[in-house]
Amino acid sequence: MTKEGDHNHHHGKEHGHHHEPPNELEVRVKAIEALMAEKGLIDPEGIASIIDAYENKIGPQIGARLVARAWLDPKYKELALSDGKAAADQLDASALQGDLLIVENTPDLHNVVVCTLCSCYPWSVLGLPPTWYKSMQYRSRVVREPRAVIKEFGYEVPTKKEVRVWDSNSELRYMVLPERPAGTEGMSEDELMKLVTRDSMIGVVDVKAPA
Repeated sequence: MTKEGDHNHHHGKEHGHHHEPPNELEVRVKAIEALMAEKGLIDPEGIASIIDAYENKIGPQIGARLVARAWLDPKYKELALSDGKAAADQLDASALQGDLLIVENTPDLHNVVVCTLCSCYPWSVLGLPPTWYKSMQYRSRVVREPRAVIKEFGYEVPTKKEVRVWDSNSELRYMVLPERPAGTEGMSEDELMKLVTRDSMIGVVDVKAPA
């Protein structure tokens, strides 16, 4: 974990409307996948179904439900903050690799997650990682200038808040528990989870109040 301004780690890009072309590794993976499909070694439809599951069924729905439940249930929130993996297991998070540490945003603290060495990420609760999370620009800049990077996503962290950057690795993944927005009193778990986005659980945006 680093605090705002620390320079211990690096990596990342594609904030908002910025996009990077596929890198050499991605091109090679696509070429190998196409060749294996042509030889009948893999089923493209099967791969597509797995991707669809991680994009639309597993994540970020499981993470969003975890957040919504923590907002509503103090005991579950206590579990989530003390043992993130156990809290995720209650929601049937599949094959969570390593431990999961959930860090809470408060009126005085804003957390943001990165993996400076590669792109370690809690797939089982957040689904597929966004391209920008894996990019060198994000990974290198967010540890040096987190406020500036977060602002590029459209959220300006209030100056009164401390910013902490959490560096994931192969043994430990991080996830942000965002602040519950005003105007959500009386909302159900299903209604609340619709407000929670993947990016808010990475920490590059906040959760918007319902219109």
